[in-house]
Amino acid sequence: MATITEKILLEKGSPKTTKLEEIKTLNLSKLRLKSSDLPVSLLSRLRSLERWDLSGNLLQELPKNLELPELRFLDLSDNQMEDVTSMASLPSLEEVKMEDNIYITVSDNYKLITLLPKLRCYNGKDITSNANHLRFVFTENLRARMIALWERSYSLPDSATADKMAALEDDFVNAARKQVKYGPSSVSDFTKWKVEILAREYLRSLTEPKEDVSDTTNEVLTPAKRKQTLPLTNSSLRLTPRKKARVDPAAEDGPGKLRLCPKRRATADAVLAGPATKPHFPLTPTRRVPAKKDGVGEDLTPPRIAAANGAMSGPKEATSDDVTQPLCLQPLHVLQCHSKQDNAEDFSTQLWACAFQPQPDYAESRLVATCGGDSLCVIDCETGMVMKKYKVTGEEFFSLAWSTVLMSRGGGAAAQPCSILAAGGKRGLVKLIHPRCNLAYGEFRASRRALSVLRFSHRQGNFLFTGCYDNKIVLWDIGGLDSKYSYKVVQLLALESSSTPLHLCLPPSGPDTKLLAACEDGLHCYDARLAPSGATKRSKEVEVTFPVYEKEDKDLDYHTVDGVSFLTDDIVASKNFMHDRIYLWSWSRTRSQRPNKRGCVRAVVLAELRWACTEVPYLALNTCPARSYVVCGDNEGKLWTYHVADLLKDNFQSGKPIEPTEVLEWPAPVRKGRGQVEGPSINSVAMDPNLRYLVALSDKNMVMVWKSK
Repeated sequence: MATITEKILLEKGSPKTTKLEEIKTLNLSKLRLKSSDLPVSLLSRLRSLERWDLSGNLLQELPKNLELPELRFLDLSDNQMEDVTSMASLPSLEEVKMEDNIYITVSDNYKLITLLPKLRCYNGKDITSNANHLRFVFTENLRARMIALWERSYSLPDSATADKMAALEDDFVNAARKQVKYGPSSVSDFTKWKVEILAREYLRSLTEPKEDVSDTTNEVLTPAKRKQTLPLTNSSLRLTPRKKARVDPAAEDGPGKLRLCPKRRATADAVLAGPATKPHFPLTPTRRVPAKKDGVGEDLTPPRIAAANGAMSGPKEATSDDVTQPLCLQPLHVLQCHSKQDNAEDFSTQLWACAFQPQPDYAESRLVATCGGDSLCVIDCETGMVMKKYKVTGEEFFSLAWSTVLMSRGGGAAAQPCSILAAGGKRGLVKLIHPRCNLAYGEFRASRRALSVLRFSHRQGNFLFTGCYDNKIVLWDIGGLDSKYSYKVVQLLALESSSTPLHLCLPPSGPDTKLLAACEDGLHCYDARLAPSGATKRSKEVEVTFPVYEKEDKDLDYHTVDGVSFLTDDIVASKNFMHDRIYLWSWSRTRSQRPNKRGCVRAVVLAELRWACTEVPYLALNTCPARSYVVCGDNEGKLWTYHVADLLKDNFQSGKPIEPTEVLEWPAPVRKGRGQVEGPSINSVAMDPNLRYLVALSDKNMVMVWKSK
């Protein structure tokens, strides 16, 4: 649907008139409208509009600052609404319909009631009694508890400078959000949202006594990020896989900040922040939303991503000149968002896996998921904000993967694509998470031992491979979802391995007939086709060997392949533990060989990239095919980047080890009074499809975001 025009409004409005200002009823239902299709300046001319039907569209929110002073009735049924705070600009609303908006939570309903002081009918039901209780009794209870916290623990500084007041406000608001509790847990997100508004109002009343501090129902402020520990289904298993360990003390303290020391290209400060802290950079306010609880799920600790950030315009398509030119990458943010108990001195939690949210048609992806310790975070790379956080006490997450499945909406409506996350770790459980709706909607047991790696098929989004510490690779069909988050998981295939699988790769082109598994004892290739006969178990077809194996002796074993990724449809990048090279080799030419008596074929190596000399395992590499980049971190916090466009163009004719295009130095963040944080081991890296952002995870609880200039 094109953007709404004056002509369309006059055609769809009633009574028939030539002036927008005279329209009283407007029907824009079933036009497949998105939020961007509703122009604020044009719609705000509907000064007499009383009833507006927007049902059956694709709206995620209403435009901000929309002024319709006479609007009494609004129908938003059967949309994709996920935020209600923008409706605060419509205070005259008396009746609202929001049925069949699957992303709207109980907390959203509470927010709507407090934002619209005249609302008396919601989804066809009279809510007057409940609304009055919420607007007055509930709110006053929150206000009293918030004031009690202030009087118990806080006071105004003697010299109330702007900096001191800003620091005091942040501290008090964060404390109030964590400590002020009232009402059922299902509306805890609303409680925190409302407490923040009340806390800021109260501080203003102390410094500006004449200001009215009554409940301002139309005010919308940006809450801080959620911090919450969630329960997990009981399990007697406490198996810790053979991941490398560090011994670093963790003090009991709140989240803090680090700043970046200028080093190399670091031209601006960034933040090592707990989820409640803000970067030093000026940021566009980010909207937060409620956690949702369901019978089969657990709460996510959101905030939800908002259009308040501005439109996420897609990246420019990479031209041939772009691909052939190396990128200039600069450090943007360092975040400490996986800390145990929000402890700013936690430098021992290891972070293991990260992946960007896939977008259709290579649109810009700035959301990256990271996991480590007992939490999983979704981070906006541009702002450095932790948009969602999912936490499970006692878990240790080792892997995650994004996919898109179909979600049915019922009533004969077409199923919609739904972006989900799968995450797993030491408990052997796969958690299925719908980040957009802030819901962990299910889980299933993939193994009695820990999960080492998860990988979705990029051609069949409901097919999930899991690699486990019981030396098995299992293919699951996790199915789709319905509007009640019902789902079904079926095991399709079990592949036997002789050691722990560390990484799984599917060739990017062609059907999913082969699977590459980088394991502790080598790189194995499997037949991943589903057998018509129903046979579900099989062993590896062949092992891929590398030239470095010839250098092995009783003290050196290079068989562990701890990094593998496709660079093109045919070229694979891989590295072997303790070897200071990254191999680029041909998948088709290697696979076309006849296996020897041991079932091995030798990798047809096209080039060797010089890498760090280290004995630290599990430092995974990654590739960006669209930009012809290979990136791998080392044990000193450095990122080794290789732009191989020229090598691809010349068909790897150099014959010499290839030097890195650039080694990005660790940006050396510092904590006030504590000095620099030395370079950690970089366990994992991820790049969005056009390498706008590069994310690195460390074994010292730090997420590093780099941005191309």
